[in-house]
Amino acid sequence: MNTYADIDRDSNVEAYQIEPEAIVVKFKSGQCRYYEYTYSSAGSSSVEHMKMLAKGGDGLNSFISLNHPSYYRKW
Repeated sequence: MNTYADIDRDSNVEAYQIEPEAIVVKFKSGQCRYYEYTYSSAGSSSVEHMKMLAKGGDGLNSFISLNHPSYYRKW
């Protein structure tokens, strides 16, 4: 997994892993800390936008909180 830069130091996202048609997001807190968002669960445009935000190190937690993309699985 790649460490999330969290430029503003205000995110609950800790790390992420980019796959060809998915992104796995690791959160700092919560009962389930890993969430996998796939093209089929959240839509390709949402997943690609989350990938861009993850690489940029800012806005990923806000995007997930505001848009509630459907996840494929959590653990």
